Amino acid sequence: MKTIGMLGGMSWESTVSYYQALNEGVKQALGGLHSAKIVMHSVDFDEIEKLQHADNWDATAEILKQSALSVEAGGADFLIICTNTMHLVAAQIEAAINIPVLHIADATAQQLIDDGISKVGLLGTAFTMEKSFYKDRLTEKFAIEVVVPDEDQRALVHKVIYEELCLGKINEGSRTAYLEIIQQLHQRGAQAVILGCTEIALLVSQQDTNIPLYDTTAIHAAQAVRFALAQD
Repeated sequence: MKTIGMLGGMSWESTVSYYQALNEGVKQALGGLHSAKIVMHSVDFDEIEKLQHADNWDATAEILKQSALSVEAGGADFLIICTNTMHLVAAQIEAAINIPVLHIADATAQQLIDDGISKVGLLGTAFTMEKSFYKDRLTEKFAIEVVVPDEDQRALVHKVIYEELCLGKINEGSRTAYLEIIQQLHQRGAQAVILGCTEIALLVSQQDTNIPLYDTTAIHAAQAVRFALAQD
């Protein structure tokens, strides 16, 4: 079994979901008392969040590069960045280390392709929904068309992530608002919707809607388990 490297803490609420999914995945595959081999560096999200909203992505990249180096030094065989938004600096992190990085958008896109999805809605932080690093990767690398909510809806989705979900707050009104946005994306032609922030699955799940939802946390963790258990 390979050792999984994790960059966590962005936020720690969703890192808990990752840790649980990784260990449950290994246990399901191997049985008995097996669990995942993991090296994790968990950052202080307050520092990252302030730099995000100051548009200082180079500084966030430097923090995560150092964290990734510590994970590599700790014996990890590959790395997962346990957040969608910070894949904005995935290339800088990848360049700083000598172990593979499993990209969350690639894992999600492959699942979409396997399921025959060619047009998808995207929910996430404003950074993920508005900047090109995520949408363009899906479109240019995998030929998946991406639609995002309108400006007011994007602001609401972003606010709920940072002011509620990252703090462990689950609000029924926010769940209703998210489900309305998901429905509108579907009406605009989205065959499915990516929960493109690792906290969103804490608020909405497949049982809440008939529209297919793609939980990036679960998909990314499942890919990491397969990679960890694959024979070289």
